[in-house]
Amino acid sequence: MTSTLSDMSIHLVKATVPVLQEHGLAITLRMYERMFQNEAIRDLFNQSHHGETGSQPKALASAILAYAQNIDNLSALAPAVERIAQKHVGLHILPEHYPYVAEALLGAIKDVLGDAATDEILAAWGEAYWFLAHVLIGRETTIYSSLASRPGGWNGWRNFRIEAMQRESEVITSFLLRPEDGKPILRHQPGQYLTFWLDIPGQHPLKRNYSISSAPNDETYRISVKLEPQGIASGWLHEHTEVGQVLKVAPPAGEFFLNEESPRPVVLLSGGVGLTPMISMLETIADRYPNKCVHYVHGTLDGSTHAMHDHVRSLAEAHANIRSTTFYVEPRAEDRRGVDYDHEGLITVDWLRANTPLDEAGYYLCGPRPFLRAFVSGLALAGVRSNRIHYEFFGPADEILTAA
Repeated sequence: MTSTLSDMSIHLVKATVPVLQEHGLAITLRMYERMFQNEAIRDLFNQSHHGETGSQPKALASAILAYAQNIDNLSALAPAVERIAQKHVGLHILPEHYPYVAEALLGAIKDVLGDAATDEILAAWGEAYWFLAHVLIGRETTIYSSLASRPGGWNGWRNFRIEAMQRESEVITSFLLRPEDGKPILRHQPGQYLTFWLDIPGQHPLKRNYSISSAPNDETYRISVKLEPQGIASGWLHEHTEVGQVLKVAPPAGEFFLNEESPRPVVLLSGGVGLTPMISMLETIADRYPNKCVHYVHGTLDGSTHAMHDHVRSLAEAHANIRSTTFYVEPRAEDRRGVDYDHEGLITVDWLRANTPLDEAGYYLCGPRPFLRAFVSGLALAGVRSNRIHYEFFGPADEILTAA
């Protein structure tokens, strides 16, 4: 990314950094309030990130602040731009949607800052917004083109039937999906997710991302979904869907995936339902790379929440290069150490230092926010270079490091 912004706009945007540090969240909350007055625009977004936790407005406030701070060094934002572009493709965001965001953002800045948002400030932010928008549109156009042109690929929404449902634990169920048209599907990169458009009675259309939990193939995808206590989408999938039901699915997306070309050993590290992309990676390594050393380390509450235990164990038993270790935070009386799990308590960086190749491995992480905060920063402090730490988060990811 190279800057073509005017020097005056760069100067004015950087001058707003202190204001954004104080009022950034208020601006993004107001922006979404304005934008979601248009139902067609509201329905483009995953509304679960706009609920009580307000994770998306917080993440966007952090992203806008980072943009202002790095407006004269935009190459530092390249990873964030890729992540946003991938999310937009999953949600099927198109160029014609960007003006609505621009109007809402500039209007929110004016609403929150009042007279302090001068015409010059608004003009500078308008120029900065459209510069970044064109970068995103360009990248998204490339991704859309690639998805449509690859074997089995498509753009937008495609109908898939639920071919099978498998209870994996008391809280996780897998759904095997086959395209209704019977044609081949796009082979995902292990670690990527699918975006679903869910039409649930009594609800606005819902968008949800679910990681693919199977190795790439030409015929089916599998997702493994955790039943969340107040989850509208997960509750509907668990309790109100059945084999044969049709779901609308966007093509695989996401910048978190296994680097299949790297010769490094791999450590897959997951917490709870974060195992889903790891199973896709593990199956891929077992199938394609019999000589690659991989250590899968998983943590969960106890045996009742431990999904795919037998599947992972069978992969490890069948492949000498695969090692699996499981931690239970609070084992039940019936959970057998050495059979169901290996260690009691939480996974720690010290344990990883003693039991995994810290100096050479590529680490792939997925799990809840506290899990990622602990290990993204913990591995870095232990000496693992950032280019060897890869992570996925079920939600807006930009909070993870800023809040750590």
